Amino acid sequence: MNVRLLGMALGLGLALPVIAQAQMLQPGLWEMSSSNLKVDDQAMDVQSILGKIQGQITPQQRAALEKNGINIGGKGIRACLTPQQVATNDIPLADPQSGCKQQITERTGNQWKFRFSCPKAQGTGVATFLSDREFTTVANGTFNAIGINQKGSLETRAVWLGQDCGAVKPRA
Repeated sequence: MNVRLLGMALGLGLALPVIAQAQMLQPGLWEMSSSNLKVDDQAMDVQSILGKIQGQITPQQRAALEKNGINIGGKGIRACLTPQQVATNDIPLADPQSGCKQQITERTGNQWKFRFSCPKAQGTGVATFLSDREFTTVANGTFNAIGINQKGSLETRAVWLGQDCGAVKPRA
């Protein structure tokens, strides 16, 4: 069950920052941490789930995530954005093979409303750009990770950690 919840959290949390181009985010290492994860109105402890997953993930699974530009560490998920990625309308933080799609539906000031759809999840949300080094997202949707439709919500905070991505490779 925790792996399925992490899948939903990763799907929502990593798909959402794809919309962040117009704020000209800083290229470099970003960390996305999620909070207030709810499934069918029941609060889930994201950090506890991530901690358990880190202890259970095999070296092969970790290598596959890292190959796709996703590192679990610090307070959440880390990703590296290149200058080219932040200058386009498609910052590739979501796995391109996941089948997920995002669409910006409204841009007002520092907020963008969006909708997303994945093979087993869909919903809407709002991204709020606090600066070129920080943004937040709030997403609400439905998902089907265990064979039944469930409602979920998630808040994500992304912060820029610096220009040097270290061992975190940019997503191709």
